[in-house]
Amino acid sequence: MFEGLFQPMHLLILVGVILLFLGPRKLPELGKGLGEGIRALKQGLRDAPAPPPAAGPSAGPPRNT
Repeated sequence: MFEGLFQPMHLLILVGVILLFLGPRKLPELGKGLGEGIRALKQGLRDAPAPPPAAGPSAGPPRNT
């Protein structure tokens, strides 16, 4: 369904449409905001506590059969 969606011509058209809507003055602000958001996401993922180990068949004391 999404095969060939991000071809170079499509990306150029997308950038052109964004430039028309936002104008050249808003693009640096948009890029800065996007970069700050990605950095905050990475920092949050780095600082997140590790999830507890999953309980599986090997968890717990060994059984005597």
